[in-house]
Amino acid sequence: MAVSFPQDGNAVCFQLEDESFWFRHRNRCIAAAVKQFPPSGQILDIGGGNGFVARALIDAGYPTALLEPGVEGAANARQHRHIPDVINATLEDAGLAPSSVANAGLFDVVEHIEDDRDFIARLCGALRPGAMVYVTVPAHQWLWSATDVDAGHFRRYSTAALGERFVRERFEVLYSTYFFEALLAPFFLMRTLPYALGLTKRRAASDYQTEHTAGGGRLSAWLQGLLAREARAIERRRSLMTGTSCLLVARKSA
Repeated sequence: MAVSFPQDGNAVCFQLEDESFWFRHRNRCIAAAVKQFPPSGQILDIGGGNGFVARALIDAGYPTALLEPGVEGAANARQHRHIPDVINATLEDAGLAPSSVANAGLFDVVEHIEDDRDFIARLCGALRPGAMVYVTVPAHQWLWSATDVDAGHFRRYSTAALGERFVRERFEVLYSTYFFEALLAPFFLMRTLPYALGLTKRRAASDYQTEHTAGGGRLSAWLQGLLAREARAIERRRSLMTGTSCLLVARKSA
């Protein structure tokens, strides 16, 4: 199964996560969705990188284990995020028995897999009947930019297209929404449009650091306040019309 992810991807994310409004807001939205559609049993965070989401779920009271193929990401999750259960393997190589996984999280993972339908079918086989699946992916193919290329994405999604992938494997989609609505115009103007016009230059690590902290200070605080309403909307099971990311909750049929 072809997977595309930068060799230094986990290291780069580890430097950003704690101070990033993006990673923190994604965690708030994920936690809000899990609260509204709680799992029965442990969540397996598949491709969970450095354990940033797994740590937030554990802190929110949801037992979570981590399955991460990258050696550095798995080590960071165990040593720095103190995730108690870490498996350093891919879903294919983990040796999971059929119908053995209680619940799963796929947080910005599916877009890195070339044959996402096959991956979801394999995941379905590993999950118990009634298992919950929580998913985030980048939204809207028309937002494609050099950032997607650098990140190793194969595609971006609509909520409808993402839902179709799971319905096809006999999942029931319980909830879906877009989020990061406030970033739509800035992403298009700063990433998509320059890429479409052939004006994109190779980005330095400092560029991502600046973006993820929103420059710090008042701008960062203003942006976090603006985004906070999205988490409140998810807590009320409302679906946002658009955004730069999708979130989906599905349940495996019995």
